[in-house]
Amino acid sequence: MTFSTSLQNKITKGCELNSPISLGAVSFASNLLFAPMAGISNKSYRRLMEDLGAGGTVSELISAKAITYKNKKTIDMLKLAKQEKNVGLQIFGQDASDLAYAAQVAAEYGAKFVDINLGCPVRKVVNNGGGSALLKEPAALGKLLSTIKSSLSIPLSIKIRTGWDADGRNADEIIKVAYNEGIEWVAIHGRTRSQQYRGKADWEYIEHIIADASLPIIGNGDLHSAPKVRKKLEQTSSDALMIARGALRFPFIFLESIDPTLIFTPTDYCEVLLRLGQYFQEDFTSERLQLVQLRKHAAWFAAGYPHSAKFRQDIFLTKTLSELEKLIAHYFQSVATADKKLDLESEFMTSGHG
Repeated sequence: MTFSTSLQNKITKGCELNSPISLGAVSFASNLLFAPMAGISNKSYRRLMEDLGAGGTVSELISAKAITYKNKKTIDMLKLAKQEKNVGLQIFGQDASDLAYAAQVAAEYGAKFVDINLGCPVRKVVNNGGGSALLKEPAALGKLLSTIKSSLSIPLSIKIRTGWDADGRNADEIIKVAYNEGIEWVAIHGRTRSQQYRGKADWEYIEHIIADASLPIIGNGDLHSAPKVRKKLEQTSSDALMIARGALRFPFIFLESIDPTLIFTPTDYCEVLLRLGQYFQEDFTSERLQLVQLRKHAAWFAAGYPHSAKFRQDIFLTKTLSELEKLIAHYFQSVATADKKLDLESEFMTSGHG
């Protein structure tokens, strides 16, 4: 399955500029990674992001407790596409034995590394003691990470926030705990739990943390466009950057961030979107789920093009995948000569997905 010659040439040109990196014992194709996002970072979209230049990917958060129960839907989330190369599986929970068992299962499914979610701000997760709630007690966190690490044969990483709230920013302490427990690297989202996804990521604080860190640090937050990513690459001391929401409206963000001369057209967006639809058909047995997944990505890809509001209305009225694919092809053909224009400072998806 190949892209058109025109698009493949752009992808090849961008990827040729990638420089492989190693974070601890794990190698990636570049220092730009695709972040874990709930409901988004499934194997179909991870695979597409690797196609389009992401140096590596992390799965959406997967419940350790549900893994211990052998929940079928959850176990399906652990299954990787055979084309994935540099992928980790992210799990969440609050019980050390559950997390240790789940990490072992994740390793059995072929993950290159296991990542522990210590950053999710969603109430139903933190109220049960998982996600960002684990940042509150560094000593207890150390014991939990030790239990997981001792049971695991592949590298272990964590993704955190700067702290619980403005008065409880303790990422520096968490990183010391992580280092002592043999964690491979730490990815930091530059907001506190109380901020959710509002306001601005505090990159000044991230840089302060990096200066004293004794293990690799991945910076994350507000990397919503290729120009922003390029600027951050020039400024940051991070070992790598993790791109989340920016990859939803700009699927070519990894390529554009490395090579600003690359120009991607509505025709390219259409081709990639239809390819994603093929991936969803391979990975989801339910046409309803295929339809739901492709609709939301079609809406995001169209953002910034003319008449996108009307297109969004139309796609959510479609009843079948074939009907949606025809509508996608017609819409992007109708805007084939248009430029993508978005206010990159406006807030986007402030409810969050990871």
